[in-house]
Amino acid sequence: MSQVLVLYYSRHGATAEMARLVSRGIEKVSGMHAMLRTVPEVSTVCEATQSSIPDKGAPYVSNDDLANCSAMILGSPTRFGNMAAPMKYFIDSTSANWMAGHLSGKPAGLFTSASSLHGGHEATLLSMMIPLLHHGMLLVGTPYSEPELLATTTGGTPYGPSHLAGKESNQPISQDEKNLCLALGQRVAEIAKKLQLD
Repeated sequence: MSQVLVLYYSRHGATAEMARLVSRGIEKVSGMHAMLRTVPEVSTVCEATQSSIPDKGAPYVSNDDLANCSAMILGSPTRFGNMAAPMKYFIDSTSANWMAGHLSGKPAGLFTSASSLHGGHEATLLSMMIPLLHHGMLLVGTPYSEPELLATTTGGTPYGPSHLAGKESNQPISQDEKNLCLALGQRVAEIAKKLQLD
């Protein structure tokens, strides 16, 4: 089976739930498997270390996961219109993958969660695209052929699914947001499968 890496960071759980939905979309494609991974917290005051195995949730990502995947879908909460520091910290450690071209030519998708409707959903997704372009990845969005993009009153963008988490970061993921997550996972997996056949 070919692996699609679903790499996320989540603070309040919404981004983790989106990652699980994206993974379900991947698993709809025959021969494609979702590899769910996360990144450890980082400290704002000193170099911090984490146990090599998280207390709960998905395992931590390794550089080998990037080298061995057929595609990657990246998810992060929105932090002032940008990805969260733990995700950026990990991406900054992928120079060896970049130099080896491990991700070059592979499809990539993105998703995010933000506390307000105008809190930087699209800016976050665009900022997450930049390092993926440097890695030579082929960006995959959510097209307007997905009817939820025109119907949603919560999250959702053509750059990738988004979630409106609310001021307390506790709003459930809407049905439109769920459908867009499933659609992104399936779309990236289908493209990865087609690229492997060529």
